[in-house]
Amino acid sequence: MAVTLADVAARAGVSSATVSRVLNGNYPVAGSTRERVQRAVEDLDYVVNGQARGLAAATSDLVGVLVNDVADPFFGLIASAVQAEISDPSAPGGGKLAVVCNTGGSPEAELTYLTLLERQRAAGVVITGGAVEGAEHSAAVAARLARLAESGTRIVLCGRPPLEQPAMEIPVTTVAFDNRGGARRLTEHLLSLGHRRIGYVAGPADRTTTRHRLEGHRAALADHALPSTGPAVDRLTVHGPYDRSSGYDAALELLRREPALTAVIAANDTVALGVCAAVRDQGLSIPDDVSVAGFDDLPFSVDTAPALTTVRIPLQEAGARAGRLVMGRQAPPPGGLATIRTELMVRASTARPRAGSA
Repeated sequence: MAVTLADVAARAGVSSATVSRVLNGNYPVAGSTRERVQRAVEDLDYVVNGQARGLAAATSDLVGVLVNDVADPFFGLIASAVQAEISDPSAPGGGKLAVVCNTGGSPEAELTYLTLLERQRAAGVVITGGAVEGAEHSAAVAARLARLAESGTRIVLCGRPPLEQPAMEIPVTTVAFDNRGGARRLTEHLLSLGHRRIGYVAGPADRTTTRHRLEGHRAALADHALPSTGPAVDRLTVHGPYDRSSGYDAALELLRREPALTAVIAANDTVALGVCAAVRDQGLSIPDDVSVAGFDDLPFSVDTAPALTTVRIPLQEAGARAGRLVMGRQAPPPGGLATIRTELMVRASTARPRAGSA
C-alpha cells in the first residue's frame, strides 16, 4: 500500500498541513519540526505524487475577506485596504478577485463562508476582527483552515489573535492588534488625570477583542492598587454589542449604578457616541462632569464635539499589509506573527474630574 501524507504526519507527530508545508517549502517551519518531517519521509520512503500535488495546489483567482459587519467603519477600513492590494493589476503577479463575506458576527456564517471558499479553491482567505471564544468553534475553524491550507490557499488573520495549539501548526500568518496595551494606556491616562470611579462599556463577552481590551483596562487598575476583580469592578462593567445604542443603554445603567461616576471608557468609538449621547441626556457635560473615551480612532472621532480621546489602530495600514501577505507579495513576519502597536490619542473629551468628585 502506498504511503500517504497522513502516514508521514503520524510518524513525525505533526499535522498533515505541516507536512505539506515542509514539502512545498512555501511557508516557514521551525527547524526541529522540518527535521522530524524529513526524517519521517526518508524512513517511510514517501514519494510525492507530483501530478496530485499540482492538482491540489491549483487555486482560483478568488480571495475571500471575512468581516463581521461591512457597514462598521472598523471593518470597512480594513476590507477596503485589503481589497485594494488584492485587486491591484499593476502589482507583481497581477490582481485577483476580492470577495467580501459579511458574517454578521455569526459563528455559523463564518464556518459556512470558509467551506464555500474551500469549494471555490480560493487562492487566499483573510479573516478580520476578533474570534468567538469557545473550544468547539475554534476547533471547527481550525479544521476548515487546515483543509484550505492543504489545498494551497494562503491564510491571513487580521485583527485576530493567533491560532492556539495544536491549530497553530496550520500555516497561517497573523497581523494582530495590541488591544491589551492600548486599553491599558487609555485607563492609565484617566487614572493620571485623577479619575477613580471609571465605568467600562465592554463589547460582547464571547469575543477575544472584548476580553483583551478588558484585561488591559483591569491591569491598569491593578497597577494603581484599585479593585481589578470581584463585585466592585464588575459593578462598573456592562457588556453589549459594538454599536451606538449599546453605548447609550450601558451608560445609563452605569450612571444608575454609580451616580458619582467621573469617566466612562467605551468598547469602541461607535459605542462611545452612544455613551456621549446618554451623558448629555442626563444633563451632564463632557468632560466637565464625565470624561468619555473610545477605542480604534475611527475617522469621525476627531470631529465629535468634544473631539474623542481614543486609541488609534492603523486599520488601513494593517489591512494593506494583510492584503500583501495573502497575495504573497510580502514575506511573512518571524514566527508568522506581527503585532500592530496602538497609539493613545488624547483629545478634548477627557479632563481632570471636578474638585472633590474623583
